[in-house]
Amino acid sequence: MSNPWDNKIFNGAFVTGGGGTLDVTAPATGQVIATVGQADTGDLEKAVAAATTAQTAWAALPYTERAAVMARAAALLAADPERLTRWLVPESGSGQGKAAFETGLVTSELSAAAALAAQPHGQVLRSMKPRFSMGRYVPVGIVGVISPFNFPAILSMRSVAPALALGNAVVLKPDPRTSVSGGLALAELLAEAGLPEGLLHVLPAGADVGAALVAHPDVPCISFTGSTAAGRRIGEAAAPLLKKVHLELGGNNALLVLPDADIDAAASAGAWGSFLHQGQICMTTGRHLVPRERAEEYAAKLAEKARNLPVGDPTDPANALGPVIDDNQLEKVHEIVESTVAAGAKLLAGGTHEGLFYRPTVLADVPLDSPAFSQEIFGPVAPVVGYDTVEEALEIINSSEYGLSVAILTSNPFTAFQLADRIKSGAVHINDQTVDDEAVAPFGGTKASGAGGHFGLSSNVDTFCDLQWVTVQSEIERYPF
Repeated sequence: MSNPWDNKIFNGAFVTGGGGTLDVTAPATGQVIATVGQADTGDLEKAVAAATTAQTAWAALPYTERAAVMARAAALLAADPERLTRWLVPESGSGQGKAAFETGLVTSELSAAAALAAQPHGQVLRSMKPRFSMGRYVPVGIVGVISPFNFPAILSMRSVAPALALGNAVVLKPDPRTSVSGGLALAELLAEAGLPEGLLHVLPAGADVGAALVAHPDVPCISFTGSTAAGRRIGEAAAPLLKKVHLELGGNNALLVLPDADIDAAASAGAWGSFLHQGQICMTTGRHLVPRERAEEYAAKLAEKARNLPVGDPTDPANALGPVIDDNQLEKVHEIVESTVAAGAKLLAGGTHEGLFYRPTVLADVPLDSPAFSQEIFGPVAPVVGYDTVEEALEIINSSEYGLSVAILTSNPFTAFQLADRIKSGAVHINDQTVDDEAVAPFGGTKASGAGGHFGLSSNVDTFCDLQWVTVQSEIERYPF
């Protein structure tokens, strides 16, 4: 079956890229499942020029027309989710449930973007003078988006859709390992929904094109989702240019089991938080904090769940988990597990792999300074630590350089709500695990987990627009000069 992106990039339309072609490989099988075009910096220049021309007219349209494109795209995807899931499963190694969930999130993001276009775009201000004074949001112009491989469709669309709905044009560089589900399939969807040519550009490419996008003088806003290390480099490169930079970065997220929690339910939540999509999520539960007298019981139940999870080719719906993305990630995960066991942790489940299929792993009695507890693993590994007091647990949670998502499990939700005041994290989920996202909710990290804005319905206005002060007087003001 041919696809419009075969050997092509999307530069307002599907065209040949200047960088040749790029094979897209399924990590579960090693088979090439698509060959797409590869962009070079010349394609980036063409994209920015076309986006600059198209954006002014797009921003001048009635909001209803921008909203209609987003709504049509949502309807098209809702009617045929397989147009995306059939790529998410093999390309990113997604289990079929995860792929369906991600596709639903993309649909929700498009629907929310349609509503975003109709939001009030400013406020009337008080003034000491007899005049009309307002602050209004205006689109930044062109938004450069750099998205990762793990949830490629939603982590692209949650920047692309709101930026477009607010009147911007977008240049998207997806991770080359997920060029289709992270970009080209989304471009096809939006073009079919009626997005005018020139407003969206998808450039599958390596880091050189990403760096050129960050440095381009005519791209005033960068929205990046990825590792903290890469985010720091982007921030450093963009700072001299005084760009608006939105960074959604890594996490080492804690799940706090309070002494009164149901341990069976807690283990279920903890398993989902650590093992979903092979742990390759910025919100993955990376630290399980359990009362010391209950830690052994909790870890045993978690290990039992890990041993019973089927792992294999995600095109088979019987497999709950698929492969990690590539050999480099596999080696990193395995090295962290081995180093942590060598530091004194007990391996209760997993710690082995066949090819890229890493078994769900549970580590108990994990030293606080060991790699599995102090680093973001990005693999299916659940480190368990016992604590003596809730005060100690809060200190452990806040000691991390990251601050993305924290979960608290308890039979007394109000007590947990009070504890949330003392936790330095962009999100706190009470009686749920750490992995959660909604198009209408503010999403963003603190500390090393993010900077520069939030995603979410009303938050997107601040992220993808500039605030302009406008005053109007009935007559020209006279001055004593």
